Amino acid sequence: MKKTLLPLALFSSLLLANGYEIYKNNCASCHIEMIAKEEVLNNLDKMKAPPMVEVSNQIRSNIIIKDDDEDVHKHLFVLFVKDYIRNPELSKSMCHPGALERFDVMPSLKTKLTEQEAQEVATWLYERYEGVAFR
Repeated sequence: MKKTLLPLALFSSLLLANGYEIYKNNCASCHIEMIAKEEVLNNLDKMKAPPMVEVSNQIRSNIIIKDDDEDVHKHLFVLFVKDYIRNPELSKSMCHPGALERFDVMPSLKTKLTEQEAQEVATWLYERYEGVAFR
């Protein structure tokens, strides 16, 4: 059993590391990784997009499932993010209305990210902010 779990754990950690690299190379120029709410007001004029911690929290709170199954919730989160970063539309947005008014809808990354890269960054976004509140 341990021999099976070790390769799976290593594979998962590699995906997360790669997801973070994808974030740094394609998302970090607009989305700050971590910032406190009180700091946002002081830096709003310099920000190009909502911070990733808030993006993750907004998506997480807008995906509601009846049976509260964590695996299903994560799967739906990742599917949404993969689609949204490649095909962003106002009608799909889960951002706070004030953020949409301030930042508008993000540009598509369809030509910049492969399907696999979108999967990896979406998984990173879910797991990076799991249990992290935007305060």
